[in-house]
Amino acid sequence: MTYRVNGKGFDEEPDPGQCLRTFLRALGHFGVKKGCDAGDCGACTVWLDGAPVHSCITPAFRADGREVTTIEGLGAPGNLHPVQRQFRDAPGFQCGFCTAGMIMTSATFTEAQKADLPRALKGNLCRCTGYRGIEDAVKGVVGVAKAAPGKAVGTSVGAPAAEDVVTGRAAFTMDTHLDGMLHLKVLHSPHAHARIVSIDKTAALAVPGVHRVYTWEDVPRRRFTTAIHTDHLVDPDDTCLLDRTVRFVGQRVVAVLADTVGAAEEGCRRVAVEYEVLPAVFDAEEAMADGAPQLHGPVDPFVLDPVHNTLVEIHSHIGDIDAGFAAADVIHQGTYFSPRVQHAHLETHGSIAWMENGRLNVRTSSQSPSIAKVKLAHLFALRPDRLRVFCARVGGGFGGKQEVISEDLAALATLDTGRPVCFEYTREEEFTTASPRHPMTLTVTLGATANGKLTALQVRNVSNTGAYGNHAGETLFAGGAAVMIYRCPNKKYDAFSVYTNTVPSGALRGYGMTQPAFAVECAMDELALALHMDPLELRRRNIVRPGDPLVSMAEGPDDVVFTEDGLATCIDLVDEAMARNAGEPSPGPDWLVGNGVASSLHETAPPTEHLSEAWVTLGDDLVYELAVGTVEFGEGTSTAHVQIAAQQLGTTPSRIRLVQSDTDRTGFDTGAFASAGLFVAGNAVLRAANAVRDRILEFAAAHTGVHVVMCSMDDEAVVCGDRRVPLAELIATARTRGIRFSAARKAYGSPRSVTSNAQGFRLAVHPVTGEIRILYSVQATDAAVIINPAQVRGQVEGGVAQGIGFALTEHHHVDAHGVMVNPNFRNYRIPTYADIPRTEVLLVNSSDSVGPLRSKGIAECCINPVAPALANALHDATGVRCRALPLTPERLYRQIGESRPVTTGSRT
Repeated sequence: MTYRVNGKGFDEEPDPGQCLRTFLRALGHFGVKKGCDAGDCGACTVWLDGAPVHSCITPAFRADGREVTTIEGLGAPGNLHPVQRQFRDAPGFQCGFCTAGMIMTSATFTEAQKADLPRALKGNLCRCTGYRGIEDAVKGVVGVAKAAPGKAVGTSVGAPAAEDVVTGRAAFTMDTHLDGMLHLKVLHSPHAHARIVSIDKTAALAVPGVHRVYTWEDVPRRRFTTAIHTDHLVDPDDTCLLDRTVRFVGQRVVAVLADTVGAAEEGCRRVAVEYEVLPAVFDAEEAMADGAPQLHGPVDPFVLDPVHNTLVEIHSHIGDIDAGFAAADVIHQGTYFSPRVQHAHLETHGSIAWMENGRLNVRTSSQSPSIAKVKLAHLFALRPDRLRVFCARVGGGFGGKQEVISEDLAALATLDTGRPVCFEYTREEEFTTASPRHPMTLTVTLGATANGKLTALQVRNVSNTGAYGNHAGETLFAGGAAVMIYRCPNKKYDAFSVYTNTVPSGALRGYGMTQPAFAVECAMDELALALHMDPLELRRRNIVRPGDPLVSMAEGPDDVVFTEDGLATCIDLVDEAMARNAGEPSPGPDWLVGNGVASSLHETAPPTEHLSEAWVTLGDDLVYELAVGTVEFGEGTSTAHVQIAAQQLGTTPSRIRLVQSDTDRTGFDTGAFASAGLFVAGNAVLRAANAVRDRILEFAAAHTGVHVVMCSMDDEAVVCGDRRVPLAELIATARTRGIRFSAARKAYGSPRSVTSNAQGFRLAVHPVTGEIRILYSVQATDAAVIINPAQVRGQVEGGVAQGIGFALTEHHHVDAHGVMVNPNFRNYRIPTYADIPRTEVLLVNSSDSVGPLRSKGIAECCINPVAPALANALHDATGVRCRALPLTPERLYRQIGESRPVTTGSRT
């Protein structure tokens, strides 16, 4: 067959049944991404004779004799296609994994299609941006600006990798091929709970191309936790690479290594496994009951109460909760449920491992290569200097890649065979085996006086950790911070993390706070209704203020610094915005319209130890090399780190060369999660840049005989009094004396501060169909000093969009046997462009006490108030209180019908 790809012709015969996506990637066109392999996400979009197609569902043979254009053929760095330039300058991306597909689709739009983006973009998904940045890019709105020397902070400078992202040249985890690379696939358990009686590998090993079949008997018997924290003791070592007992549908049973993915998959199908099926339990409350099946044995030291499947319990209180309720004029109690939610990052989990000079190298899609290295060294008894773990660009994370779940098997197979090994998750495996948000059932009881003063606040939290305890205790502890937001002399928090025969839960944006925020903020609105009080006024009367103790449920003192009244300002800003009646009009007279608000408070770093080290070196080319271990996956830390360094060194971002996320080339970094990418790593960058600046200034002062206080950094020189000394001269002179302008500095996640948010929605509900339309969305956030305004707005917009999906459309459906029945984008339903309104982002003018350059990370906390604000608006519109998510039309239809006769009109 004859093909033309990006203007070049060649003869090639695709494999039988091969899709165009895998065919193009095999030819080295890695800008064609894999997001779903089902035609749902659009990340693989290319042109066939100028028309966009999803290459994952287009047979390769259909391109015979036709012109194929990939993102690499559209334009190159320095010679961008106009639409690539627009996506760079908007900016129209965050992680960038969907960007090539978005550009290939958008570059074909007519003016009519640009005017109807909900329809035109229906085939392309983005999990990061909230779609506003993409809309701006399509419409040619410019948001990126250039920074003057020493003036980078506060400017919306573009991402360092922007041109590589929009041209498809930014390398993600799987965008490489190594000679002799083998492929690994996994056979998953069909049972929720079973003991493996026997495994017969014979038929699998007979498949042509299959090299190995690994079972629980072939792997190291070292227990570990897949969760990533510096202190591994906060998570239970309850997991094995492969286990004889399976505890959820989808658990790894056998790993097959073969020359091709197809051969490995066929090998999995031919493995014969005999199971002894065991009783299973899926509900956390049922798992705690007497007589429930026990998931982990009584000899497991990490389980608090194996008989009742309880991994962790927290019981804490201040004051006298009974006296608090006795003093109340009004008491409200409600039980609220938040379900599993999948991260749905467009890049699936995956790792590539190989040996080089006797060392194991692992290229992985992770939020923490440093901790991944520690875990792999432990699992395989490797000396740390015999192991390198690094990340290319990562296609989204949201906490889902705060786990070690693909690196271990790839490393195992490479150590065994000595050959490169690739292990890449499918989209179905993401849904069925990767760690979603913890389902939580929370009972909130509030007591208040008639004037709205809280007298008692009690929360009971039952968290379903699934089959294993990764992140179980830490999310449970984080949930206790839900009681921190309000002043109250009597508080009680009882929490249980419970094993069930479901997919293990893990870290997700908001980390243990999103579910309690939904419960507490809905309960506060219900209390306000009982008090006949405005919900925002009730919050104003009870929120913590600077000078109040930040009382969470930790024993002993904590390291949280609270000096800014950002929460009150956020509430006031949202109140004012909602009063303007902005947004879209009601769809019609038969729709019910309501307003809802919610607020949240979030700590700027995790309570467990968090460490980052940064290195800054001035090179002979007058470019500063900044090495920091933090991974870039769309949270924008790379841009912020470059801006911080440029600001302190008196230069521009273009003269900062970033090296990141590589254990061979950077210092230790706990990871990019819990907003620590800015807060902790940003402080390390700040200190390293300051150290190099001071070293240069001191040398320049000695070189010129001018006092150091008379010296200042210039873009390519140091100004010493009335003399401007080029950096090149200083470097040459320093070299003769054996001096190098380089420094390393560390930062820790302590002390920590808090950031706050308030969210408002106006929505319309159709009382017959249960359809919800969001008419207006506004969020105020306290980000303190803004490093990059465009990035801050983008993170808030993306967090709100993700929260809308969490609240309205996304549902992890599991049947009575523990099987997820909708493991794909089409049926799980993350939001599309048409589902997401433009959110008005209001930034509080404040200053942090401990963040780098007095800034705060806000990528995580912005999701927390979204679901309760939507639920509160829904109640305002309909009078129906939905205490379980998601707020789907069928659920609303049923509850509206049960609560009252259908009427039309507006309640507001």
